[in-house]
Amino acid sequence: MQNLTKLLVVIILASLSCTLSAQSDWISLFNGKNLNGWFIRGNANWTVENGLLTGEGKMGHIYTDANASDFEFKGMFRISGHNSNSGLYFRANPPEDRPDSFPRGYEAQLCHTQDAFTGWLWKPGTPTGKASKLLTRDDEWINLRIKAVGPHIIFWINDEIVMTHYDEEYTSGHFAIQVHHEGMKVEAKEMYYRYLRQ
Repeated sequence: MQNLTKLLVVIILASLSCTLSAQSDWISLFNGKNLNGWFIRGNANWTVENGLLTGEGKMGHIYTDANASDFEFKGMFRISGHNSNSGLYFRANPPEDRPDSFPRGYEAQLCHTQDAFTGWLWKPGTPTGKASKLLTRDDEWINLRIKAVGPHIIFWINDEIVMTHYDEEYTSGHFAIQVHHEGMKVEAKEMYYRYLRQ
């Protein structure tokens, strides 16, 4: 009986250790206080208020200093305003010839007013991976999760898989958030990522 008790204690401690390790794998992209760890391109205005990263004004992007190739990402986003259109870019870099233009990389679309809506995978100017359904609306928080390993890319919207696609064009780069045009606003919080291996 004593041996059984010891075995159960060992199993519980090992399970707890694995759980804590899995939780600690996540790296925060946003500290909720300021723009440390980010850099700006374009003409959007980026601020931090009440723990939210907010972008509005003219077209522009804010990039993380972090770079990732194979990763998992999770974050919360809210869009509002006139024809609100934003996105979370990944494996993305500012174009060398026009750094204030749209990033070169993949985009998880955040938009409810067009056919290639929230949950679609976009490449520059081109809807590429189709989302199975539209699950979100303006002025509501969107739970976005991305997994990218090699060419295999998966999107979850509000904990439901909506897009799976294979593409090999972009292999490494930054995360970035978009303000598409004047009159809209994007807010973001609770953004984390962790490295994965193929």
